[in-house]
Amino acid sequence: MIGDGDTIVASATPPGRGGLAVIRVSGPAAIEVSRQVAGSLPPPRRLSRRTLLAGDGLPVDDGMVVVFPAPRSFTGEDVVELHCHGGPVIVDLLLQSLLSSGARMARPGEFSRRAFLNDRMDLAQAEAVADLIEAGSSQAARAALRSLQGEFSDRVHRLAESVTELRVYVEAAMDFPEEEIDFLSDATVADRIETLSKAFTELTASATQGALLREGMTVVLAGAPNVGKSSLLNRLTGQPSAIVTHLPGTTRDVLRERISIEGMPLHVIDTAGLRDAVDPVEAEGVRRARQEMEKADLVLLLVDAAETDPDTVIEMRDMSIPEEVPVTVVRNKVDLTSEPPGVRSPDGAGRPTIGISALHGQGIADLRRHLEERVGYEPAAEGAMSARRRHLDALDRARGHVRRGAIQLLEHGAPELMAEELRLAHHCLGEITGEISSEDLLGRIFSSFCIGK
Repeated sequence: MIGDGDTIVASATPPGRGGLAVIRVSGPAAIEVSRQVAGSLPPPRRLSRRTLLAGDGLPVDDGMVVVFPAPRSFTGEDVVELHCHGGPVIVDLLLQSLLSSGARMARPGEFSRRAFLNDRMDLAQAEAVADLIEAGSSQAARAALRSLQGEFSDRVHRLAESVTELRVYVEAAMDFPEEEIDFLSDATVADRIETLSKAFTELTASATQGALLREGMTVVLAGAPNVGKSSLLNRLTGQPSAIVTHLPGTTRDVLRERISIEGMPLHVIDTAGLRDAVDPVEAEGVRRARQEMEKADLVLLLVDAAETDPDTVIEMRDMSIPEEVPVTVVRNKVDLTSEPPGVRSPDGAGRPTIGISALHGQGIADLRRHLEERVGYEPAAEGAMSARRRHLDALDRARGHVRRGAIQLLEHGAPELMAEELRLAHHCLGEITGEISSEDLLGRIFSSFCIGK
């Protein structure tokens, strides 16, 4: 087993009052420490009733205890769980008793980190534990469960194996030139490269859906004052999140709301109206609005359909929207015009355009579908697996190495350079599952976990 030799303890249930709480102990002294609190321990994996003692040796609760001996436990170490009543005082007294008996408080994610270090799960599965806990929809929970059960890792391993097989084939051709194999004209290489490319495409598509389910997208509502940004926010959330008046400049700060579209989380940000503000408070709101637009996945640029001609091109530089940020023009208040709601032809700058009435709800369904399509989200997609941005980045880099390797071989006749590119591709795939990782990466990942996991 790999670890620092400490025995750790933490509450595995959220703080606060509840019917039950679970305290988890893991490490080489877990059984000895737990005996100080629970007395004699039951046989492995048998939940048994015990009187639980505080640090002064006096009874504090009537609870249950279960023992999971190493290596068949969550962490791969000896693990003991104490199930007690969920009062904060009881939990605190039991934690203090365990600490005084030789354990220390676990750091965030330390149980999952030990499970990873002791080969109870790989890094992608460990991350799926946190994703399952934080899932905001049933689709996200199912995707996280698939990754936790190893489906994502298995596909990454199969892809890595294919990369390795191609690398072996390439290096064999270099090591045995006396065989007189015309390697460059061998269709096997081209076929394997094509198969690898398809495998990367399929896995990236599934991982992308999983990342969208986990992280969603950030949408910023931007536009001049009084065009209906706050009304649209209220319509999307289904509640009066923002103050709406007929006076321009009502919104002066950034207002954030989280909604769900077919299971995909959507982070909607309402911002101050974009104009040259004299009032210092409003000016700060405008500055923050432009700051949020720089970080957005998509900007919904609202205009007043009753005042703006449909053929008028709205210059992004007039609104200080970064050119690299995708923009959809939303023509609000179509109920005051003869314009029909819904998707229409792109504007003069080629940007998608949708007509809506935030007040009456016309065109909102079209807008929701557009948001799904804009990021490539498929609500009915089968087999989506929980994934993170770092996984997508690693897949993209691995695919890039394979692509460059193919060019080195097929266009320049340099199999040794292709072999090196394939080695780098394998390295990138190893980053996903943790076969290749650094202490810095592990620290960043597990520090985001809740204590007790």
